[in-house]
Amino acid sequence: MQGSTEIYFRYFLFSRILLPMSRRIIYLINPISGTRGKASLKELIAHETKQQGIPFDILPTVASGNYGFVEQKIREEKITDVVICGGDGSVNQVVHALAHTQVNFGIIPMGSGNGLALAAGIPKASAKALQVVMTGTPRLTDAFMVNEQFACMLCGLGFDAKVAHEFAEQPKRGLATYASLTTRNFFSAQAYSFLINANKIAFTTEAFFVSVANSNQFGNNFTIAPKAVLSDGLLDVVIVKKVAKPLLLLTVMRQVLAGKLRKIENSLRSPVIYFQTEELTITNNGFAPLHIDGEPRETLEQLRIRILPQYFKLIQPA
Repeated sequence: MQGSTEIYFRYFLFSRILLPMSRRIIYLINPISGTRGKASLKELIAHETKQQGIPFDILPTVASGNYGFVEQKIREEKITDVVICGGDGSVNQVVHALAHTQVNFGIIPMGSGNGLALAAGIPKASAKALQVVMTGTPRLTDAFMVNEQFACMLCGLGFDAKVAHEFAEQPKRGLATYASLTTRNFFSAQAYSFLINANKIAFTTEAFFVSVANSNQFGNNFTIAPKAVLSDGLLDVVIVKKVAKPLLLLTVMRQVLAGKLRKIENSLRSPVIYFQTEELTITNNGFAPLHIDGEPRETLEQLRIRILPQYFKLIQPA
């Protein structure tokens, strides 16, 4: 491993001297995300980036989210692109830490859901995602804040957050584990009490979950907010209200996927409330569990959620 790291470092210095290119890339690889091996990914990155003649470096992600050392490299070495090889949690941490540097962000999806990447049209296959990094276009992309916590794509209260909390405790991750937990929780789902204030309207509801989305999906191509656009300056809010039977809940979910976007006042009587807003507040009376970008977070009683329009540049298919 030491020899491999030394080769990458030598190549980085060599290419800086002989190949003065406009692009310089740092790849950040999460060593524990997903189920795929990382050695082959490093080889793929090294081969393809050398082929393009672009100076690069490969570093691990940091669980603490402290990327001061990367910020220093960006400043001193004029790094133009940071490519995150990991899941939505890794993307969240890196973008939050480095968006102010004005670098372009790329994603090679390595997580269990990869919601932001899929919403942006970035393929899950590493080789194809790397081609997007090489040939794609940086586009300004929205983010949002949940109180003082940063979000790139989605936050949820209730059913999906309970699954996220249980998923984080599993020794083995992956789609099969997530699907199993989702099925188990689906038939035992409980409703929670919420007070929602948005677009100058306040209302209370008993709901299985509340999702606030910048991305149009949870991940794994499971759509939650069909009308959501990554750069429209709006949050899509989906509230699935309490219904009597699990089979009826299946019917309600089909309505969610149909994407019937309405004004709040026109959807309050519907099993699904789906609207757009720039900001909202949620009083979590039932202390429903919370997730942000698929990562479990401490339950909050009061949430103020607001859009951060055009907050970072995400490399997307041209």
